[in-house]
Amino acid sequence: MRHAKQGRKLGRTASHKKATLSNLVTSLFLHGSIQTSRAKAKELRSLAERMITFAKRGDLHARRQVLRRIRNKRLVSRLFEEIGPSFADRNGGYTRLLKLGTRRGDNSEVCLVKLVTEDLASSEETDEEGERA
Repeated sequence: MRHAKQGRKLGRTASHKKATLSNLVTSLFLHGSIQTSRAKAKELRSLAERMITFAKRGDLHARRQVLRRIRNKRLVSRLFEEIGPSFADRNGGYTRLLKLGTRRGDNSEVCLVKLVTEDLASSEETDEEGERA
């Protein structure tokens, strides 16, 4: 029985799961959005939000905690200098999951994982254009 066990197994060993999630969160911060299975997306969401919270803190210990998961130093710098401060006024909910349907090969549910900042920037631009007109 799996009483009080958190997280999904994802059909992998613990080390493979850790590597998979590290690669997913690296790709998410690199590209802004990624497409993956629903189970992986739900696991990725908690890890990505934890990394952004560390970036909002911005101290040396937080940077080292993030470097444990994301091995790309340039990406970590971008996370701490651009992505983290852009969420300064937001208390969680940094990512959004959009269901895309099922994958053709194995019929598993597929989701698009996006950072919310992209949506906020585009919606603010349209609001400003609406106010000017």
